[in-house]
Amino acid sequence: MYTGDTSALVGAEEALNAVEADTALARGKILHARFQSAPREAGSLTAEDPAELPLFERALELYQALGDTRGEGEALFWIGCLHQFIRRDDETAVPHLERSYRLAAATGDKATQSEALRHLGIAAHAAGRLDEAREQLEKSSRLRRETGNLPGVAANLIGLAYIAAAQNRRPDALATLDQAQAIADAHEADAVLRHIEQARQAI
Repeated sequence: MYTGDTSALVGAEEALNAVEADTALARGKILHARFQSAPREAGSLTAEDPAELPLFERALELYQALGDTRGEGEALFWIGCLHQFIRRDDETAVPHLERSYRLAAATGDKATQSEALRHLGIAAHAAGRLDEAREQLEKSSRLRRETGNLPGVAANLIGLAYIAAAQNRRPDALATLDQAQAIADAHEADAVLRHIEQARQAI
């Protein structure tokens, strides 16, 4: 203001945009976690928070403007996850997840790669493409092991057990659930353990 030197304004604006992008992404993830953890009554659906998608879309817009490919890939994953998990719309979700995976692979973001692959595997499973679903979940699990996300490996094993059951490999399905249980027990992953019990009852 006093010297008339405006050279720092561009850098300051970019720094604030980076903070805003990270904050929008984090706020959206909080809302998603609340949706996931909300108690569900039989036959009822948990309401989507209308603020969640705009937060992820704002993060995506800012990351793109900043040229932050890694952030862009993560924001795309969450947009795809919302469409798949909350809206049950794989047709809309899959292109976002595929693009997220490509950007994450290009930037070496193994965590986002693993998440995108998991959800692409879920979409393939729902569409009846069981071999493809198995391949994607196995690749996701390898990446999760590399990043130390072992509870996430256990979660993927549940999906692989369902796939094995759908392929008439029930002994493999039960053995896979045993592996998932051992990991989940070791890491006190109570939410995963509940899903393992549901899978045992279903399989």
